[in-house]
Amino acid sequence: MASFSCIEQKKQKKNMNDELADAQVITEGLDTATFGTGCFWCTEAIFQRLKGVTKVTSGYSGGTIGNPTYEEVCKGTSGYAEVCQVVYDPATISYDELLKVFWKVHDPTTLNRQGNDVGPQYRSVIFYHSDDQKEKAEHYKEELNKIEAYNSPVVTAVEPYSNFYAAEDYHQNYYNENGGQAYCHFVIQPKIKKFEEVFRDKLKTF
Repeated sequence: MASFSCIEQKKQKKNMNDELADAQVITEGLDTATFGTGCFWCTEAIFQRLKGVTKVTSGYSGGTIGNPTYEEVCKGTSGYAEVCQVVYDPATISYDELLKVFWKVHDPTTLNRQGNDVGPQYRSVIFYHSDDQKEKAEHYKEELNKIEAYNSPVVTAVEPYSNFYAAEDYHQNYYNENGGQAYCHFVIQPKIKKFEEVFRDKLKTF
């Protein structure tokens, strides 16, 4: 049986962006959320489809070295997680609603693993940008464990936002531009289908 992990697919691509910059967007009236749910291709494809989300950037957060490359992050020793930085309009979609999507579209009970993607760079993590985001994330996690929403405890890390580096160009908008790739077909498409069934009223009209 074929094994479809994003690291195998990414190895087939060449780094096309040598200069990675902090891509946090600060725009009047908008807010920012940073989530890690495993491979950022999946995270990006899902949050791009939500009404009120204006921009999604795949990248790396949580490490200490400057300007990390994909090759450094995929070693699993950099401290960085693959994440997506989500810029959204709170007047259209709230942080609470983004959290509901976050918990639903990946397995928050597995430590350093999402399917065939294994390593601390694929950990489930919320990097909060404010005390309000921290409070909501921790409350939601506590409630999920209290009601035993999953068969195993939720292990999602809730950490303060400290940095974000945009991933290489070929990682951006990946699913929309590479839908025919094996990883997109066998891993991302099923996640999108499940997401769209649950959050039908939150979807953008394309």
